[in-house]
Amino acid sequence: MSETITYLKQQVRKNIQTYAIILAMIVIWILFSFLTEGRYIGAQNISNLFRQMVITSFLAIGMVLVMVTGNIDLSVGKLAGFVSVVVAQFQANIWFHYIPNRELLTTVFSVLIGIAVGTIFEVLQGYLISYLHIPAFIVTLGGQWALNGGIMIITEGKTIPANQPLFSVIAQGYLSPNIGWVFAGVVILFMVFSTLQGRRNKIKYGFKPLPMLIEVLRLIALAALIVIYVAIVNNYNGVQIPVMLLAITAVIMSYVSTNTPVGRYAYAIGGNREAARLSGVNISKNVFNIFVLMGLMSGISGVVLASYVGYGTIAAGQGYELDAIASTVLGGTSTLGGIGTIFGAIIGSLIIASLTSGLQMMNVPAAWQYVLKGIVLVVAVYADVYLKKNR
Repeated sequence: MSETITYLKQQVRKNIQTYAIILAMIVIWILFSFLTEGRYIGAQNISNLFRQMVITSFLAIGMVLVMVTGNIDLSVGKLAGFVSVVVAQFQANIWFHYIPNRELLTTVFSVLIGIAVGTIFEVLQGYLISYLHIPAFIVTLGGQWALNGGIMIITEGKTIPANQPLFSVIAQGYLSPNIGWVFAGVVILFMVFSTLQGRRNKIKYGFKPLPMLIEVLRLIALAALIVIYVAIVNNYNGVQIPVMLLAITAVIMSYVSTNTPVGRYAYAIGGNREAARLSGVNISKNVFNIFVLMGLMSGISGVVLASYVGYGTIAAGQGYELDAIASTVLGGTSTLGGIGTIFGAIIGSLIIASLTSGLQMMNVPAAWQYVLKGIVLVVAVYADVYLKKNR
């Protein structure tokens, strides 16, 4: 027991920023629940809250590894917007003519085209950054401008419909209550399997695993949160399909970030670039791979955006890059590189969505919403720099 208590104290000191973020989110929910007389934690608002965070979360998941390597991508918001209008264009004016009355095929092709567009664009940006050594800030800022122009060219200032019923299900559909419980069970079983597998691997390679009590308590806490979430949203319409897609993506990307060379090298590059180079890490190749992953996430985000809004508009993706960066930083990713987690980025996205939803429910003017989110971001960056300097 004393070993467990000692370990808990060490973890609190080591991860104080992460715990502070979770505490801040709890405080935000309690505050808005009080100010809205309980409406904030109603089943409908909780369902809408998680749906609203999905688009930003996909971008934040990719942004984690980009920032871990010490880079940044200012184009992701407009890239998601560009993908959404490309998908809308194919839905409304191309697939409609060439594959009439084939809704399943048009939906599949639209999704594939959207993901491909996002990935290819980041392949180009990644090449300029990693192999031609142009600063990421400049390349992605230029990319943001180019994408903004591309959106204007495709839309011609008009709104393009992308509201075919099957395509709309991607971001607007729900799982039935029973399937939602099955999904929750699968996620919990996967967490148990992943935890046991991680313990076996640590023992196999001579590392000391976490105390079993800590592992069990963590699994119980996470399982309880999943059960509570499913119980709440089942009182409305059920688990949202985009949330399910986000959960699957987060699990995959979390595995990539911790169990593959791409992820491990990203942390090595961000932690000490020169040491990573001297250790034989191909920095250019790995930075390039990270930006390709960012393109994949942007493509998925753009597809979900088109499905959620139902249209491609000239303002598509406006400001999403700022929300993604803010979510990543709020989630504990260091602006100096080397530190960050997928789970933290999702929590950061939830905080941003929680703030936005609560302020909107209180009818706070949009201008003051931006001011408040700006203050929160600056405070989070200051906390990151301060804590990393002291560590």
